[in-house]
Amino acid sequence: MHTLIIGKRVITQLKGDKRFLAMSIIAPLIIIYFLKLLFSAIAPVAPPPMPGFFPMPVMPTISSPKFIMPAIALIVHFLSFVLCAILLVQERTRGTLERMLISGFKKTSIIAGYTIGYFGLATVQAIVVLAEAIWLFELHLDTKTILLLFSVIWMLAIVSVMLGIFISTFARHEGHVFPFIPLIILPSVFLTGVIVSPDKLPRWAEYVGCLLPLRYANNIIETISNGLYKITDVALDFSILAGYAVALLVIASKTLRETE
Repeated sequence: MHTLIIGKRVITQLKGDKRFLAMSIIAPLIIIYFLKLLFSAIAPVAPPPMPGFFPMPVMPTISSPKFIMPAIALIVHFLSFVLCAILLVQERTRGTLERMLISGFKKTSIIAGYTIGYFGLATVQAIVVLAEAIWLFELHLDTKTILLLFSVIWMLAIVSVMLGIFISTFARHEGHVFPFIPLIILPSVFLTGVIVSPDKLPRWAEYVGCLLPLRYANNIIETISNGLYKITDVALDFSILAGYAVALLVIASKTLRETE
């Protein structure tokens, strides 16, 4: 019961926080548009044929889900993590969390309530981000692939929210969140397959990448981007992402401080 009460309160609070909603929904749309401009500027062009020579082959286009979706997943991961962590720290500095604990709310109920409240936001974010990416990049995907892409982006957003909740337990004010950004986001950029395939990295770097949730989201994206796949091919990676969310939920509820 306490979990549902907190979840309802968080949803009401999110509806009234126009700035946070704008940063969560509009900001990724703007970044994806800039990503489209970048990809269009560096798109490969076939050289003109020369007399007496065979035409040069065109390099594989980067305007495909295999290249686009990992970048979009990174955008969702970054914004969901940072914004959620900052919002939870604000709740602590206002004394909201402390009042809940004094009123008899369990730590698990508080964290689970905030999680339920963010589920709706993560769903809306995943829908609008995926819809814009398909429209801007003119991706031709079947219904099954679209649903799987939505599922992986939504699951990654949930894991990022859980990560933000966990990190917020170590911050006394918003400024304490920012040192965690390079510690979490930069390894995700370089070690999870966004830029280079993990199997081309040193062994130790590949092991570090296995500890990051974005690695498994990119595994799913790469698998379904090939066209020939089965649901069982991505079941393990989906399970690992779900495990991340549950583990972070439990850890955050254990590390939540009663007082500042």
